[in-house]
Amino acid sequence: MKNIWILLSAMILGGCYEMDTQPYDKVSAGSFWSTEEHALQGVLGVYADMKDANLFGLYNMFDNASDIGVGYDGQGLGDIINGNFTDRSGTIVNRWRRGFDGIQRANTVIRNVNEMEISEEVQSTVIGEAKFLRAYFYFHLLNLFGGVPIYDESIDLNQDFNQLVSPRSSEDEVRAFIIDDLNDAINRLPVSYPTEYYGRATKGAATALRGKVYLFNQEWEKAVEDFEDVVYNTRNNYAYSLHSSYSELFKPEGHSSDEMIFAIQNKGGVGFDYGMPLAFYLGTRSTFGSCWNNGMPSTTLADMYENLDGSPFSWEDHFPGFESDNSVKESVFLATHNSGEFTSLPDTTKLGEIYRNRDPRLMQSLVVPYSWQLGWNANQPRNMQLVIATGVNENFGQIRNNRGWQTYVWRKFVPEGNMNGDLTNRAHTPINFPMIRLADVMLMLAEAYNETNATVKAITEINKVRERSGMPGLNSGHPSLVVSSSDEVKDRIIHERAVELAGEGHRYFDLKRWGLLNQYTDGVIEKGITGSNLVTRGFQDRHVIWPIPAQEIEINSTLTQNPGWE
Repeated sequence: MKNIWILLSAMILGGCYEMDTQPYDKVSAGSFWSTEEHALQGVLGVYADMKDANLFGLYNMFDNASDIGVGYDGQGLGDIINGNFTDRSGTIVNRWRRGFDGIQRANTVIRNVNEMEISEEVQSTVIGEAKFLRAYFYFHLLNLFGGVPIYDESIDLNQDFNQLVSPRSSEDEVRAFIIDDLNDAINRLPVSYPTEYYGRATKGAATALRGKVYLFNQEWEKAVEDFEDVVYNTRNNYAYSLHSSYSELFKPEGHSSDEMIFAIQNKGGVGFDYGMPLAFYLGTRSTFGSCWNNGMPSTTLADMYENLDGSPFSWEDHFPGFESDNSVKESVFLATHNSGEFTSLPDTTKLGEIYRNRDPRLMQSLVVPYSWQLGWNANQPRNMQLVIATGVNENFGQIRNNRGWQTYVWRKFVPEGNMNGDLTNRAHTPINFPMIRLADVMLMLAEAYNETNATVKAITEINKVRERSGMPGLNSGHPSLVVSSSDEVKDRIIHERAVELAGEGHRYFDLKRWGLLNQYTDGVIEKGITGSNLVTRGFQDRHVIWPIPAQEIEINSTLTQNPGWE
């Protein structure tokens, strides 16, 4: 079976790309771009670029810069969290450069494939894929930096690498360029592919992304039209549907789910290092390879998950004084032990009942205190327990936070054991990463409906997502579920996107476009489970749009700096 991973292996191992030369991943036009296989290998190189840590390889870490995650170091966006980033910070510089690297790789494919003498169908599809990916890269840069220079396929990177000196285009111009690319991609891309080509961009993926671009620009009616096509098949029969199991979506069992509209395809195993570092930076010292957990769920996120009846959760209902007195928190959670042998324990039975009586997505997404996660120890799988105590260690069968913080940790995307041999490198976890899935689109459709005074329709979409996870729908059951006004529905959308999409990197960009980043992060002191201070968030108004890297302005004098960063 000629699947896309065999083709990607051929591309990398066969030397079609000079991986260690500048400009980045240069294609040798003299020996390439002659067959349909070459065209496909070329565009697979653009897909591979998405895994880069400074593109989408650590996309989930953007949650750390919002209210639902916390992290540290460059991988965890520590400088964004504390607000100490500048126009020379590596986080800023590398994301700009890698964004444009991806764009130039897509341009190389579009330019060369357009001139190839191959079947019109293959040619058109590959160009459509490259334009979809180029649109994705530009949309990401737009959301981070605002207006950026536009370079299309007329730029030959091999010839013009030192001549990329275009001025910044306006945000409207960049957005128009993105929409043009997506319009062309939608016209070219198929609704689906044969099974062996699963993972390539489709008409539905391009339509969903175009709807998202419209949504972010508050073009509600256009967003509704695109999202309705994806959800209700108004123009095409995509046959997307919510996966029956929420937790399976973030394991190999969910890879071919009908909920996945577009996902980064990850592969692992000996000789197949084509994954993302999900284990490395979300897993703990108790995960395969002994990992770093640069990204962690915040206590704010954990407390967002409602009770099973849909009522708001509060620790005060179970432990009076919890919110105001850290000694109460310590009595609720802290254990003591001697080399793994407990000398005292909190009431873990009561804690278990409390957690199990919550929105199931809580324990499917997070490892909660005194619950278990299959880890790796002494070169074999071992059940590990999240114990809130000093001196925890994986050799005792405990989950050890690399930072020494007493926090929740991620279950979502973190591999179990060594995934039956499929995981051999912690930096290449073979779990696909969804960039667009149906639940996300339904919630965006709900938002667009709500903004066009179709609140009943908005509630319908929200309820579909809630009910898949066993949560009661809005306007049913508990009085707290009653909503009627547009503002109340908006609050519900803000909540539902947080708990449904936690760990997927969307929250930071949601808060920015809603104008809520300041309110949700400015001066917030992130707390551990027992109330200890972890980090203080730093926010300034200028942080909403990142600075243009100073080095890029020095190279290209036509670039102007964003307001507040001059």
